[in-house]
Amino acid sequence: MSPTPAELVSAASQPVGPGFDLLLLAHVASVIIAAGAVVASGVQAWRLRAVAPGVPVPENLRRYYAEGVNWAGRVLYAVPLFGVALLAVSGGYYSLSDLWVGIGLGLWFAAALAAEGLLWPAERALQSAVARGEGSILADDATDAKRRCEAVAATAAALMVVLLGVSVLMVAQPH
Repeated sequence: MSPTPAELVSAASQPVGPGFDLLLLAHVASVIIAAGAVVASGVQAWRLRAVAPGVPVPENLRRYYAEGVNWAGRVLYAVPLFGVALLAVSGGYYSLSDLWVGIGLGLWFAAALAAEGLLWPAERALQSAVARGEGSILADDATDAKRRCEAVAATAAALMVVLLGVSVLMVAQPH
């Protein structure tokens, strides 16, 4: 049996409804939180880079570089989860076969690899350097700490370019 014209229009229209809207809100919020964490990483690394060896690290930087996991940054992993959920509830309007979805997932994967392979390991090393110096960077660690600060700042900048590019792609949804 063929679909009625009303069914064809319904299947071709953009998904709406509270479930879709809540997932979209969660998807966008996770992008904003992850991007904010990336920006904070870059800014704080640049600020830590300016602290001279042996000089006490300001309290706000000591708190930022307290040992532990950057959980706000890990919200990056919620982005594709909510995105795939949006695909699932879209009723076929959006699909993994859409080119913009595939490009977005590929760029997200590259961003996640950069965060896991470069950004967060360098942050953990900086946490250790601040902890070893009991609130300052020891002279022995200074060169390595500066290099790691620069790596965090550069990686954060690159990740922001990627995240902004993916965001534009997701909004534009070119076909």
